[in-house]
Amino acid sequence: MKLVVFGLTISSSWGNGHATLWRGLCRALGERGHRVTFFERDVPYYAAHRDLLMPDGCNLRLYRTWEDIRGEALRETCDADFAMVTSYCPDAHEAGSLMLESTTRSVFYDMDTPITLEAVERGLPVPYLPANGLRDFDLVLSFTGGLALDRLASQLGARRVAPLYGSVDPLVHHATAGVRRLQSDLSYIGTYAEDRQPALDRLFFGPARRRPDARLMLAGSQYPQDFAWEPNVFYLTHLPPGDHASFYSSSAWTLNVTRAAMAALGYCPSGRLFEAAACGTPIVTDGWPGLDEFFTPGYELLVAETTEDVIAAMDLAESDRRVIGTRARERALDCHTATVRVHELETLLGSVGFGRPRVEPVDAAQVGSAAHAGTGGA
Repeated sequence: MKLVVFGLTISSSWGNGHATLWRGLCRALGERGHRVTFFERDVPYYAAHRDLLMPDGCNLRLYRTWEDIRGEALRETCDADFAMVTSYCPDAHEAGSLMLESTTRSVFYDMDTPITLEAVERGLPVPYLPANGLRDFDLVLSFTGGLALDRLASQLGARRVAPLYGSVDPLVHHATAGVRRLQSDLSYIGTYAEDRQPALDRLFFGPARRRPDARLMLAGSQYPQDFAWEPNVFYLTHLPPGDHASFYSSSAWTLNVTRAAMAALGYCPSGRLFEAAACGTPIVTDGWPGLDEFFTPGYELLVAETTEDVIAAMDLAESDRRVIGTRARERALDCHTATVRVHELETLLGSVGFGRPRVEPVDAAQVGSAAHAGTGGA
């Protein structure tokens, strides 16, 4: 199978979660004998933080303007079995139109579904959505399951919709020896997001204030210059994916905090959740509907609502902490690797079929039924 992807970025992990996910998927696709061509607009802020120029399993095509690449993109798309455009692709409109010109099956992958739906509900423009929604695509995939799938069908016209959740590449994320400068009692990786700050303050900075002798580490970009840091919180502006394993392996606990729009819809596991689990690092996370479909709360990770909940986790015996981390690692490697997701992707693409004619629109009730059937996770 040949797959052409028009995405945000695979070459730079700075300030986004798309790159790490695509690197794992492309490696796994390549190992399965598939070919991937990934078109990425070469923008200055990613160019300045580029940390991978030759992804495994992927032919990366960087371009400056759509006009520079349109001819090649059309040739590659017409030669492919499937063409996919993702959320936040800067040339999503042009890529979508080009895909419809070809004889190739078209896929839209919303890797930011809650953000998309929130903007649509508020009547805000969504630059990566076609004017007539998602009805022209043969298949719509969503990083988020549950109610989000129904809403992609009912509000944006998606005819066939299914979840393709995040994943982890065990070749990149695995237990390593701890690194002294990265050691912490509690860690967190996450780009700054205003709607995540109340939970982050409660679950990360709250314990920092209550435990001034503890060492906490935060890695993530785009935090305001006037951000109120605590003296025992050590900050890294950017942590490349290649350093994530060392970061997690140097953490006694790591925290996962979900953006408000995602938590409200549920079925929204972040890549960080799977990465930390694959490293065997014990996780404490905020709660949301569907979490138990991915990890068992109280057994493979701990759920926290308050500062006191996080402190209680930090006070657990090391033996208990290690058992929780080991269980999470086993679950991640069994159910949430990039290879597992590629098998799921193959099944989803196979259900659409290859070549023309495109499938006829399915009944709305069937879409809703299929959406609920897909919320169980891997």
